[in-house]
Amino acid sequence: MALSAAASAPAPAPVSETRIDAEEILATILARLDDDKAEEIVTIELRGKTTIADYMVVASGRSQRHVGAVAEHIVEALKQRGVKNIRIEGLPACDWVLIDASDVIVHVFQPEVRGFYNIEKMWSGARPDVSPKLSRG
Repeated sequence: MALSAAASAPAPAPVSETRIDAEEILATILARLDDDKAEEIVTIELRGKTTIADYMVVASGRSQRHVGAVAEHIVEALKQRGVKNIRIEGLPACDWVLIDASDVIVHVFQPEVRGFYNIEKMWSGARPDVSPKLSRG
């Protein structure tokens, strides 16, 4: 008795085991930042510069409440996409919230804190990408 091709083909991996690539994570984050009206969104490609992540995204919120809401919405959207092991630091103070989504690191700042730390300058050897569509300010 021969097995049919459909019966012998491996089943697709469940969503929880499917690996989401860095570009999909980045697209989800950028869409959420845009939806939440984050300001001065900058994407820095880190590939070839460090092994900590493929991309870093830096954005500003208008207030502590805005920074916190943006960060929480990003985490929620990533979880819905099946991204696991997301780490978040900086809540509830919300002056600077860091989200580690494995291949993408996100910093959401209040403007004065962002200016003080100037993360973009620290990574100036990397290639920053300020998307006109997503940059507000």
